[in-house]
Amino acid sequence: MSELLPAGIDSFLGNAGWGGAAIDPIPGDASFRRYFRVAVEDRQAMLMFAPPPEEDPAPFIHVARWLRDNAMRAPEIYAQDAAQGWVLIEDFGDERMRDWLDANPQGETGAYTDAVDALARLHTKPAGPFAPYDMEVYAREAALLTEWYCPAMHIEADAGSYLSAWSETLAPLVAKPSSQVTVLRDYHAENIMLLGPDAAGRGAQGLIDFQDALVGHPAYDLVSLLQDARRDVSPDLERRMLDHYLAQADADDDFLANYARLGAQRNAKIVGIFARLWKRDGKPRYLSYIPRVWEALERDLRHPALAPVAAWFDTNIPRQVRDSFGGQIA
Repeated sequence: MSELLPAGIDSFLGNAGWGGAAIDPIPGDASFRRYFRVAVEDRQAMLMFAPPPEEDPAPFIHVARWLRDNAMRAPEIYAQDAAQGWVLIEDFGDERMRDWLDANPQGETGAYTDAVDALARLHTKPAGPFAPYDMEVYAREAALLTEWYCPAMHIEADAGSYLSAWSETLAPLVAKPSSQVTVLRDYHAENIMLLGPDAAGRGAQGLIDFQDALVGHPAYDLVSLLQDARRDVSPDLERRMLDHYLAQADADDDFLANYARLGAQRNAKIVGIFARLWKRDGKPRYLSYIPRVWEALERDLRHPALAPVAAWFDTNIPRQVRDSFGGQIA
């Protein structure tokens, strides 16, 4: 198996005090990152390989340390060589929330309640030292739909009016930055590990895949959790979890409107990303998620706050495509 391992892995582990460790590759995700479980004697850890120039592990290290300093359950960093792409981290095991729910569907309400509570705790912390989730970022992400999905569907969409509609829709949210928090940006059932509390009292929800954290609106990560691209979350559960969050959060009167705004923005982005993963990166398995994402997008578009964007979709995306929740990409 050694010929399948990245060059430099033995040297890094040796310098980190893990020389001679058994190395077990773990199936990858949608990025260029690779993961390995390593074990030596009675110690076990997770090794991330995020090689430049495609990846940069420095943001992961930065966010992980901030989260741990603020009593959130991010993995401890044991050793790192960011310039070469290596990070040795605490092993959170295999108990992902998604997998646990597949085996224990009766525990859905409890698991989502705990996940919402973890977000609520995060939102009591001052926003971290991260870049802002501003209009430029929102627009760039939303544009992925017209850049990748529409061409794949042979739709000649008006990209200029699309971005204008988003600017009008998101302007009220961007104009009120008082409720800014750390936004993990990919907080969902596949990125939550179910653990016991650690000795320092950090919570039982292990956080992973947070390297793209920004400072933005607290509704964003709720959308990520409750409008999950990879797992069905019923509208009833979504509503109950929103109510649970609002019962303990200092939310303003516009929170639900902003939840819909960010839901539509995120779902439009994801449709574009999944189309790009297929077209550019040769990963067609993500196409099967698009109908679920499109269905959530349609629900968000029904909110009055989305009127400009909803009008654009009515004009530019044929109804027969939308009625089939995005259609079959060809």
